[in-house]
Amino acid sequence: MDNSIFIGTKPFMNYVTAVVMQFTTKNSNEIIIKARGKFISRAVDVAEVSTKRFLDSQVSVKDIKIDSEEFQNNEGRQVRVSTIEITLARN
Repeated sequence: MDNSIFIGTKPFMNYVTAVVMQFTTKNSNEIIIKARGKFISRAVDVAEVSTKRFLDSQVSVKDIKIDSEEFQNNEGRQVRVSTIEITLARN
């Protein structure tokens, strides 16, 4: 069962809905919200809105991992991008 949600360019509430659905309909115990670069702040917002507004007192942040990845961009240069993984778990 894949319990990762990758944050990107979709509307904000799509991600919040995805998190809530994973916990309610799929009965997941843990979900990992992953993001890179400029989407990190959006990932934090998704985690906060999901846990505080929709799943209040049911789900909380269990773990946060930060890292950076190096890859080649379109121009062929090596670039480093920050990454975050926010693990949400049932209380």
